[in-house]
Amino acid sequence: MTTPQLVVHRDKELMAQAAAARLITKIVDAQASRGYASVVLTGGRNGNGLLAALAAAPARDAIDWGRLDLWWGDERFLPEGDPDRNVTQAREALLDSVPLDPKRLHAMPASDGPYGADVDAAAAGYAEELALAAGPENHGAVPTFDVLMLGVGPDTHVASLFPELPAVYETERTVVGVHGAPKPPPTRVTLTLPAIRAAREVWLLAAGEDKAQAAAIALSGAGEVQAPAAGARGRSRTLWLLDAAAASQLPRSLYPLASP
Repeated sequence: MTTPQLVVHRDKELMAQAAAARLITKIVDAQASRGYASVVLTGGRNGNGLLAALAAAPARDAIDWGRLDLWWGDERFLPEGDPDRNVTQAREALLDSVPLDPKRLHAMPASDGPYGADVDAAAAGYAEELALAAGPENHGAVPTFDVLMLGVGPDTHVASLFPELPAVYETERTVVGVHGAPKPPPTRVTLTLPAIRAAREVWLLAAGEDKAQAAAIALSGAGEVQAPAAGARGRSRTLWLLDAAAASQLPRSLYPLASP
């Protein structure tokens, strides 16, 4: 797995703007080289902050939105349109204002969707959708995402992989249902670490003092079962994007040059 790289910004607003600019460049470069791009979105305040910054960025028009596949790293298993669903928040922050191809918007199933209240069936259905999108060049059961973004929780969770819960032990399935998550709602759908590690680049977003201890633990060599963020790595790059508050407990040797 790749060694994490760190970029530390002055505050969360600058972090969101810089991450949005970085994402635009990655998408445009992928579309120029292959004709399309594939990105995994994350929810939470940092994920939604990045999407809002992207919506406000003039350079967003450089993206060919019709040739962009969007997936999710996890989802709250709630009814379609529920304001707490990640896809609902992403639509409000950005997606409803850009000309996406609806067939390329891969939302995770809702609790009132085709699988009803069976979260495990919903997870299996999303895994099948990922497998169908994976080509022979991907060497696995998911597409090789260009960028997979993850918010880091105060307890070091990423997606809906919480410390020491069953989902973080998964080594074969790419998507699983989560029961009894410590953060509400308790029922969720999540990518697993094998799916996350299929991405070319994994970006971990952390801003705020409440994320400082989590960043320090995850970057100190902790095991992925106790600190799931430590196990989130990309094939070619693992990038931590932090603000100064979230980096406050890290040794400066990890980021000798902070971004202004």
